[in-house]
Amino acid sequence: MSRADQDRLSRTALGVFHLNGQFLTVSEELTRPAGLTAARWQVLGAVLNEPLPVAGIARAMGMTRQGVQRTADLLVDKGLAEYVPNPAHRRAKLLRPTQEGHAAISRIGPGHAELAARLARELGAEGFAETVRVLERLSEAMDTLRKTPPVTPGASASPSPSGA
Repeated sequence: MSRADQDRLSRTALGVFHLNGQFLTVSEELTRPAGLTAARWQVLGAVLNEPLPVAGIARAMGMTRQGVQRTADLLVDKGLAEYVPNPAHRRAKLLRPTQEGHAAISRIGPGHAELAARLARELGAEGFAETVRVLERLSEAMDTLRKTPPVTPGASASPSPSGA
């Protein structure tokens, strides 16, 4: 890896960390009228289209299974979600939103729409679309790297014929 690549990686990571903080702050503001938090919105949002087990939500959202479990339990306690049987796995129940959960998400809609419109004006339609493409591509690349073992410089890809 060149020094320039290392610098790009550092700038990317720092930019993403900063952006994550900005999104969390805005998310807390958007979710407040719905009585949610950013974490609860994230977990509830993951199951709006289909119920998922906790592990599936964690994978989809890039969260820890334990964190999702705590948040899911809180959503269930508040009546915003419920656990239902999972036909594919007896012990891993599926989480799905209740009517109250759907209503809470709908209360986020107006603020979400306003933020989307403001970002579209700031970035321009093409710039906004390009931002989405770049972030999705970066996420895909990180997923690929996570699944592929790193190549150590100077290491042989296969064992030597002598077995040493």
